[in-house]
Amino acid sequence: MSGPSNYNPQNPALKWIERRLPIGGLIHSSFVAYPTPRNLNYWWTFGAILSMMLVVQIITGVILAMHYTPHVDLAFKSVELIVRDVNYGWLLRYIHSNGASMFFIAVYIHMFRGLYYGSYKEPREVLWILGVIIYLLMMATGFMGYVLPWGQMSFWGATVITNLFSAIPWVGDSIVTLLWGGYSVGNPTLNRFFSLHYLLPFVIAGVVVLHVWALHVAGQNNPAGVEPKTEKDTVPFTPYATLKDAFGMSCFLLFFAWFIFYIPNYLGDPDNYIQANPAVTPAHIVPEWYYLPFYAILRSIPSKLGGVIAMFGAIVVLAFLPWLDSAKTRSSKYRPLAKQFFWIFVVVCIGLGYLGAQPPEGIYVIAGRILTFCYFAYFLIVLPLLSRIEKARPLPNSIAEDVLAKSGKPVVSALIALAVGGTLMLGGMNNASAADHGAKPPSLNWSFAGPFGKFDQAQLQRGLKVYKEVCSACHSLELVAFRNLADPGGPGYSAAQAAAFASDYKVQDGPNDKGEMFERAGRPADYFPSPFPNEQAARASNGGAHPPDLSLIAKARGYERGFPQFVFDAFTQFQEKGPNYIDALLQGYEEKAPAGFTLPEGSHYNKIFPGHAIKMPPPLSDGQVTYDDGSPATVKQYAQDVSAFLMWTAEPHLEARKRLGLQVMVFLIALSLLLYFTKKKVWANAH
Repeated sequence: MSGPSNYNPQNPALKWIERRLPIGGLIHSSFVAYPTPRNLNYWWTFGAILSMMLVVQIITGVILAMHYTPHVDLAFKSVELIVRDVNYGWLLRYIHSNGASMFFIAVYIHMFRGLYYGSYKEPREVLWILGVIIYLLMMATGFMGYVLPWGQMSFWGATVITNLFSAIPWVGDSIVTLLWGGYSVGNPTLNRFFSLHYLLPFVIAGVVVLHVWALHVAGQNNPAGVEPKTEKDTVPFTPYATLKDAFGMSCFLLFFAWFIFYIPNYLGDPDNYIQANPAVTPAHIVPEWYYLPFYAILRSIPSKLGGVIAMFGAIVVLAFLPWLDSAKTRSSKYRPLAKQFFWIFVVVCIGLGYLGAQPPEGIYVIAGRILTFCYFAYFLIVLPLLSRIEKARPLPNSIAEDVLAKSGKPVVSALIALAVGGTLMLGGMNNASAADHGAKPPSLNWSFAGPFGKFDQAQLQRGLKVYKEVCSACHSLELVAFRNLADPGGPGYSAAQAAAFASDYKVQDGPNDKGEMFERAGRPADYFPSPFPNEQAARASNGGAHPPDLSLIAKARGYERGFPQFVFDAFTQFQEKGPNYIDALLQGYEEKAPAGFTLPEGSHYNKIFPGHAIKMPPPLSDGQVTYDDGSPATVKQYAQDVSAFLMWTAEPHLEARKRLGLQVMVFLIALSLLLYFTKKKVWANAH
């Protein structure tokens, strides 16, 4: 259903090309003159937003792949070195990781819009089925991408999900072995997932082309659910829909930019900043938020095979919607009962998402089974019954008539309802991932908090001194180079001072001409050396415990915030859980355990540490480190200073990120206002 094209290029070169390859006429008829229903609301802009996000993910993914190393020993470090050493690598990483969540936010809104307005009905069945295929490919791509950083949640998520295929009779074990490339998740698995994660976005792009083609053949649906009858019912795609979509995309980019520049780890799991360790299982293995409803369905079925069938069935059933719902009226806007059941279904999906983040025990299991039944009942019972018994309200005679009666308020209220429901689900995920922690640490006022926050250079220098004189005896900083001490936004040392600091360390090098390893003075390009030659030596010196590397500890540790505080954190840009936790942990030691608490031998009681029994003895004491600037030589001061320093080691580009974020936000706000008033003026002519 492309529009009538009068494309007639005047340039001789374009004329020559057009006669041999009429691509200009195709673009003109499909994206300029294409007739668009004039009553489309902003829910339809999410189709354009999804196209934009696909392009963003492909571009950033290709660039990231240039620097990524798909090997179990190097993958985790390669991702962090992208963030630290590649020019704007932090920006690429945060765009790509948060872009996955933005992609799924947009696709869920796009799908719910299609459900509400009946966009799956005749003659758009193939269009809808292609959309379901895109969704399945997105889920596979997102899952494989989540494995690539090779953090704890990446590894164990891959182990749990791939193990599900073993439930398939006769061939299940063979499929799992094929996916793993062996008998456990390892290097062949990572290589397979990297290859497929790189390939599938281009497959998605191909199916998207088919999706758009099917859209142009069948024509766009609209809120009224009636087909265009006259030219008054439509407007040309450009400039009307183009400007409307551009404004919607600009607003969405504002939302996206908030996450990238101010709360880049808000939707992630702290455990994924810990390198994958097959010997240590996380307390709660929770998938990314966009898989939670299906994860809840999987866990609600007692049988492993039954759970797998139900989980995949929950997606496949969407493809049969055109035949399950045979009502003649498309839009739920004119179907009172269908509208009510639709919103109940939305609540069911959000409820499943919340339950998917909770431990599979007690009331959560019962609630999961009830909501799983409600999910399938909506498709298999409610919609078929409603199509036979519901009496729809009278439809408008034309799209033009519907335009005169439409209102934008339901769109705004629905967006608010979806936002609140989504944050409730995310809050549940936050609770589950941090539920095993000890007492809640107090929130401190850090200099680097907020949109204009910066590191206190004097505090970073004091924290570095505490690390060097105390922490470095057991803990490494393997991702921090001495030259980083002179980087902008860091402790503020000069290049000469960083070189002098490096020379105080002995670094192992070699082999030399005799084939022997030797020690030399450190150089600015060297990384902070580990105090132990290997993990076994570290454990032997620390009562069997392995002191963690501190490079990312401020992002790898957190605590429960809960709902609704978790929601407020998104607006206040609260990202200081790690420093708060480290500070409280260092001050949380108590000489005696409370009555009734059995402290294992060789452990110390800490009210903040999960389980309260920690192998590390109290590392700080008053007067232990002397500050040159006269700051108090107290445990409280040491804890705050080293916590701030470790926040810098985890986020060395924090200041640059926030500075660029302010510029981007100002630009996007100005662009959104410009597009809004331009769109308003253009659409005034259409009415």
